[in-house]
Amino acid sequence: MSYVPSLKKLYLEQVVPELVKSRGYKNPHEVPKLVKISINTGIDSDADKNQIADIQRDMAAIAGQKPVLAKSRKAIANFKLKQGQIVGCHVTLRQASMWEFLYRLIAVALPTIRDFRGVPGKLDGQGNYNLGITDHSIFPEISVENLKKHIGLDITIVTTAQTDDEGRELLRLLGMPFRRVETAPKAAA
Repeated sequence: MSYVPSLKKLYLEQVVPELVKSRGYKNPHEVPKLVKISINTGIDSDADKNQIADIQRDMAAIAGQKPVLAKSRKAIANFKLKQGQIVGCHVTLRQASMWEFLYRLIAVALPTIRDFRGVPGKLDGQGNYNLGITDHSIFPEISVENLKKHIGLDITIVTTAQTDDEGRELLRLLGMPFRRVETAPKAAA
């Protein structure tokens, strides 16, 4: 028997039946599922080889697989950018590594943010979720003692959901801590 990540087990045993019950899906293939998670970060144009290697090492520790360096396609003088210069670093997670990363993000990394009140509940209009993290040191894989520079991460969770409501419900059932929208009490007239 092959290894099944705990969050995928939760998805198969609890989330799918809950979505079928609440949404009334007739076919099990209609139930939204996760496709991939993409993590990326930008790299300064004045970064030296050591900084690039540090960023690549940190991204590999967070994602669990080696990231790809992105190079500029053309030169832009106003941004001091040369053609072929390294401008970013990205990694795409699928299958078991995707489920493991999402579990670590939801259960370990996000709760360590100071004064954390939840993540925004806005999706992209097609059922996919984008999350920006300003400091990558919230992940336990990153050693703060050896950290020279804090980097921000853009995390994109791609789902098969057709609408934002389906995607939001899928992520909420998986444990994504969305902010509660509070309405202000009306003043007595």
